[in-house]
Amino acid sequence: MKDIAEYKRAFLAAFPYTIPIFAGFWFLGITYGIYMNVSGFSFWYPMLMSLTIFAGSAEFVATNLLLGAFHPLQALTVTLMINARHLFYGISMLDRFKNVGLKKIYLIFGMCDETFSINYTAEIPPDVDRGWFMFFVTLLNHLYWFAGATLGGIFGSFITFNTEGLDFVMTAMFVVIFLEQWLKEKRHESSLLGICLSALSLIAFGADGFLIPAMLSILAVLTLLRRPLEKAKGGACA
Repeated sequence: MKDIAEYKRAFLAAFPYTIPIFAGFWFLGITYGIYMNVSGFSFWYPMLMSLTIFAGSAEFVATNLLLGAFHPLQALTVTLMINARHLFYGISMLDRFKNVGLKKIYLIFGMCDETFSINYTAEIPPDVDRGWFMFFVTLLNHLYWFAGATLGGIFGSFITFNTEGLDFVMTAMFVVIFLEQWLKEKRHESSLLGICLSALSLIAFGADGFLIPAMLSILAVLTLLRRPLEKAKGGACA
């Protein structure tokens, strides 16, 4: 009974954080399922891919890879480029994933952009187990994407409306997450550095190639300025 109460507290604490993700994942998941359907794939392709891959951008790209000639090295390179940002997510979550037991395996597998944003920034209540909170956030987001992709694959042949532009749902959601984090911060040096370095990378490398240079530059600058920023934050709290 004690374990059940612990799981329930963690689930109830995690669920509200995932509600915005639910809306975005269902839109994009259904779009992905429809895309797979009109590309000639049965519904079980998006269903199994969303369950076992769980990487939205890579799953969209995988559709074209499945339709083309088999080039495993190209598939590996493209997937690595698309998901290279997860290297930085993993480094950021090293401390948070300590002492969570076997749940760490699933947490690593299911750490998409949205799950990382919640698990990294959420204020977990003191009476809620951190590991189970992160587990339920990851599981719920995974199920949202899986359900949306499966429904899109099943009903894709019956839906005829234009889905162009639905991918902006994720952009809008991340803007909201950023603004919420901004309001929680007492000082905004790190956020401003991230914005400026991203803008410079966008100008230098263009929209298609700025993401990795932006992340590398942010990592390098924040690493160099870590101690001054920590001292400034400490002084602000004093």
